[in-house]
Amino acid sequence: MLNQAVLLRDRPLVAKLLVYSALLVVIPMMVVGIISFNRSSTVLEEETSQASWQIIEQVKTHVEYYVRDMESDMLSMVNHPAMTALISMRTPEEVRNSGIRREVLQLMRNMAYSRNDISHVTVIMDNVAVLDTEEVRSVYPAAGMPGEYWYPLVPQVGDLIISRIIAWPDKKEPVLTIARRLVNPRTLESVGMLVVDINYKRLQEIADKVTVGRTGYMSILDLNSHYVYHPDLSQLGKQADYNVTSIMESDEGTFRTRGQGGAREFLTFSRSYALNWHFVTSVPYGELMQGRSYIGKTIIWAIVITLLAAYGIGIAFASSLVVPIRRMERYMKKVVKGDFTGTLQVDSRDEIGLLAQGLTDMVGQLVKLLDEVYESKLRETRMMLHQRETELKVLESQINPHFLYNSLETIRGMALDRGMEDISVMASSLARLLRYNLKNSSPIVTLKEELDNCEIYLKIQKYRFEEKLEYRFDVPAWLEDKQVPKFSLQPIIENCVIHGIEASLGTVMIRVSAFTGENGESFVLEIADTGPGIQPFKLRKIRDDISIRDISEGGSQIGLINVHRRIAHLFGEVYGVEIGSKPDECTWVRLRLPLGEGNTAAKTNDGG
Repeated sequence: MLNQAVLLRDRPLVAKLLVYSALLVVIPMMVVGIISFNRSSTVLEEETSQASWQIIEQVKTHVEYYVRDMESDMLSMVNHPAMTALISMRTPEEVRNSGIRREVLQLMRNMAYSRNDISHVTVIMDNVAVLDTEEVRSVYPAAGMPGEYWYPLVPQVGDLIISRIIAWPDKKEPVLTIARRLVNPRTLESVGMLVVDINYKRLQEIADKVTVGRTGYMSILDLNSHYVYHPDLSQLGKQADYNVTSIMESDEGTFRTRGQGGAREFLTFSRSYALNWHFVTSVPYGELMQGRSYIGKTIIWAIVITLLAAYGIGIAFASSLVVPIRRMERYMKKVVKGDFTGTLQVDSRDEIGLLAQGLTDMVGQLVKLLDEVYESKLRETRMMLHQRETELKVLESQINPHFLYNSLETIRGMALDRGMEDISVMASSLARLLRYNLKNSSPIVTLKEELDNCEIYLKIQKYRFEEKLEYRFDVPAWLEDKQVPKFSLQPIIENCVIHGIEASLGTVMIRVSAFTGENGESFVLEIADTGPGIQPFKLRKIRDDISIRDISEGGSQIGLINVHRRIAHLFGEVYGVEIGSKPDECTWVRLRLPLGEGNTAAKTNDGG
């Protein structure tokens, strides 16, 4: 696909449109066709499953209702006084002597005669007696029932329903058998079995009313995967001829399997909790998938017809595009050569027409822009000359800082001549502060330089506040060569003076100390004062201002915010300023700074 696109790169637009339109039609149609073809089997299976589940639910409802009605009659018979008396007897002699046999047989015949769907009723008392409505026909194998596979499977509570075939001398009779254990009411032990054989035609009438596809059928499996119902009566009572594990382990579902002869079948099943049966529909998979071939042929014809239509429409569409595009091409060649004369003919208001109109307008604007650029260049040159003249005048009007140094030295000399040592020291300190401000343009200085400058500032303030101001520096010598931002300590010490000393009536101690951080990769400079502290609400506002306030807004605490921003800018966002206070006790500001290389050696030399 990529190679084809490269080969078409230099081809005419008409050829590209024809090729790409064909690809845009064929590829999506093929993808849709393949997906639809593959999806059709899933859809057909889902539709068949839905239809089969509806059929199963209808049959299941009818059968459950019918069986419940029969079970109700059996329960009435079990609770009859004559049956209760028989169940309590333990020996054949007791049955013969009691005369109960005739009464129970009459009860059984009454039940059989009351419903034309009952074929036989049998009562088997273990090692005691066998009573059968058909006992006049001795060939009926009632006494042999305990030896059949299903007999021990009858639950202690509830019924077992199976299908079986009774072999008479002249015929074979399929029946639906409902078996219930007889329990001695005094000992609660199983003493026998009540067996009711129902005419199989009643179940067959219900099942035959449904149709599953053209050749599909429905079957019913009991809890042990034996056929309860099958269209082929010879399969009754036999185990299913396919893998029933998926059916027995689930309540409902669908799966594909191979039946007799190896033919694939699509099975849908649902479990009846009332009967412990699985109702199963089977549809030949070949019949189910017959619609796929029709879908495949439809997709192929759709691709061919759509491709032919796309070629016809593509040729007409290409011609409507190529003519105006070639006209724009010729016009652009003139503009590239610097010929801005003439206009481009616009015949339509579609995208190409708008593009042609835009190209014409762009060329017109380009001509105007060239004129404006020329004029703007002239004005810019004049403004630059004027700006240079202004800067020169400003430079000429600036005061030479050496004049200030010399003036302060003169004041210092005059104070010494007159014996005013205090004024001399203050003038000298001011001169040193001024030199510190102007001598170094670097944003970073050593900690020692910053501490010396702060000490000069505090000496000057000491002359002002005298005994109200005390200060102390507790900084390890190995930290003095570490780099800190210039003027990072003085603004904070100035805040201590303004907000600590001026607002306090007693003596205020300003202490500058340093210690390493917890991670060993940073150190902390702490400036603390014993002033009146900061109220909690004001402290929260200061912390918020440090985090989010813009310096350009001005206002209070601008020095603190400026120091925080410069530290973060120079060393990273993990470093900066923290402030804390205890009202009426103290205030402290901590500057977290990187320790840098040589950390381990420095701490070792210091003894840390």
